[in-house]
Amino acid sequence: MTSSVPAFKLRPPAQPPHLLTRPRLLHRLDAATEPVVVVSAPAGAGKTVLLTEWWRDRDPAARGACAWLSLDGYDNAPERLWSGIMGALHQVRADLPVRLDEGGWTAGSWLDETLPALLTAVGTAAPLTLVLDGLETVTDADAQRTLGDFLTRLPHGFRVVLSTRHLPGGPLPALRARGLVAELDLHDLAFTPEEARSVLTALLGSAPTAADSRALYEATEGWTAGLCILGRALARAGDAAGVEGRRARGGRAVTEYLATEVLDRLTTEQRRFLIRTSVLDELGAGPCQALAGDRAGVLLRELARTVQMLVPVATEASAYRHHPALAALLLDVLASEGADTVAALHRSAAQWYARQGRTTEAVRHWTRSGDEPAAVAAVLDGWEKEISAGHGARVSRWLDLLPRRTVTADARLCVVAAMTALAAGTPATAIRWLDVALLRETEAEAVGEGGTVGEAAAVARAVACCLTGQVLTAGRLGESAVTGTRPLTSWRALAGTARGAALLWTGRYEDAEALLGEATRDAHAAGHGLALVRALGLRALGALLAGRRERAAVLGDEALQEIASAGLDRHLVSVPAYVGRAGLLLEEARLDEAARALSDAEAVLADSSRTASEPHIRALCHLTRTRLESARHDTHAARGAREAAEREAAGCESPGILADLLGRAAGEPAVVPFGPRPQDLSLGERRVLRALSGSLTLREIASELYVSHNTVKTQVRAIFRKLDAHDRSEAVTRARECGVL
Repeated sequence: MTSSVPAFKLRPPAQPPHLLTRPRLLHRLDAATEPVVVVSAPAGAGKTVLLTEWWRDRDPAARGACAWLSLDGYDNAPERLWSGIMGALHQVRADLPVRLDEGGWTAGSWLDETLPALLTAVGTAAPLTLVLDGLETVTDADAQRTLGDFLTRLPHGFRVVLSTRHLPGGPLPALRARGLVAELDLHDLAFTPEEARSVLTALLGSAPTAADSRALYEATEGWTAGLCILGRALARAGDAAGVEGRRARGGRAVTEYLATEVLDRLTTEQRRFLIRTSVLDELGAGPCQALAGDRAGVLLRELARTVQMLVPVATEASAYRHHPALAALLLDVLASEGADTVAALHRSAAQWYARQGRTTEAVRHWTRSGDEPAAVAAVLDGWEKEISAGHGARVSRWLDLLPRRTVTADARLCVVAAMTALAAGTPATAIRWLDVALLRETEAEAVGEGGTVGEAAAVARAVACCLTGQVLTAGRLGESAVTGTRPLTSWRALAGTARGAALLWTGRYEDAEALLGEATRDAHAAGHGLALVRALGLRALGALLAGRRERAAVLGDEALQEIASAGLDRHLVSVPAYVGRAGLLLEEARLDEAARALSDAEAVLADSSRTASEPHIRALCHLTRTRLESARHDTHAARGAREAAEREAAGCESPGILADLLGRAAGEPAVVPFGPRPQDLSLGERRVLRALSGSLTLREIASELYVSHNTVKTQVRAIFRKLDAHDRSEAVTRARECGVL
């Protein structure tokens, strides 16, 4: 006797109103040539709706007959499962000889008789497709194994389409590895923004506003059931609750749907896991164990496979996040347990993240727990290391997580905000934060390793003035800041760099080199990557401007190595090194390489606001472009670059060396090499240099100048070094090129 199958299970259910035809998915089903097709997505994703439309609109002549079986809990046994499958197949192939008598199934007869006979029968028939909808209800081990036996032996021309709420196991991974499975998942089934707008238009009777459409899409991420439920709630005519009331009612309807279709079907342990971890933005084994116990990792993997509303994230392997609709439900349930429970979970999460050094997440959870002092302590403990490594944007996010009133009320946090702004190249913002810091009566408080708030603020203000082109002010502030900070600290390095930059732009190359050398030492000792790269880059520029090309090459190479190792190639502190490298290559007539180095500098500057780097550097970059285009004989481009340099120089408190360089660039159409200015040579060296242009010997020069022969020889060596010359003729020529003679 053959077991009968209810007729309603052998045909797809009725289609819902306002059906949206989705050709992109129907085409994928039609185009699939693999013997097994898996449509795997959570409840309400539209799996059955899609397969029903495909089943009804298929072309039997082209793809063969298609059998349908809706599975439910009754089919969770091998004999009932296969009775249903046989019944479905006989609906479209009545001549199939295989029958399965109720109560007659055994493991031995299945492998020895039933499966071989079934494979032979369907293998000799015309092409045939079997759709099994609701496969997640089949959990019996024997039933799953027999289905796996069948799927791994499908004959040519026979195809099986599986629809399931669970990520399938069994033979699917092996079949996937052999390229025998086509798959559609939640990402594929989710409405696109355009499809969502079409559905909402059909439900509302008119096109929704862009804001409504975007809000509903973000709340559901294209999840079919959620979008339709919310759309129907908004479409309810005559509802006196208004738009906001209808949205709230729609949100409740979504949570009720998920509660019955997802949450109520889980075990107590699984529900507890989901509820306790709902406070997390990202679900990984570590934080989940901190909140839900030692079995959290196992439960996370189980629920990721069975619920499928835990969405994988790209930050780390085996990490997930809650779908927004599921998160809303879980947080509602958690809130019913009381505010103390919620706060305790956030504190546990914050403590775990703090132990892992993940300050962003720790600050977020400390703040959500209501423990602002702990959040502030986490920021103050970690900000200096992050900024020194060029991760100022990360510190900015920490500050954004704190209430604004908390930041403005704490002078230490105001200094942190100022230093973050300086690292981002926005000195005007930094100065505003420093003004707020000085309004507080807490200047004696320590911040970072730099001493008191007052001392740290002085260093920050010197750096800010340097970045805005106020080099004279920066020099004065930097001089006092250097003496007020401890050696071998990042604050000493920052103060020294600001003071050294001011000396450099005013043409005091030797003094700048001495101070920037100390700043390099301090930055090395403190591990401050930003200060180190900036100090080295400015030293390379200073050596180049002073005509010490070999020294400039050594310092430039060191700066570029630090830039590469610290990953600061797109940070503003890299610009001096790039400009110095370009200038050095120009003097060696290596125009193509110089152009590449200069392009690196210009690309970094283009990514920043106009005030994001000191105008001296910007002007020098334009002057280097002027020299490059002059060497290429592009007069128009050279003129444009020179005019840009003049505009930048106009924004400087004291143009310093820029005025001289601009004047020389305007007067020379050919390459204008960087070189020493008259004040770089001492008075005695200039007197000896003038004498070298004549025919006198060194002894005769010593006699004429009333100095010893050894003194003249020492001064000649200094002249050669400063002019990068090897003999007196080359020294005189070089001095004339640079305007020293």
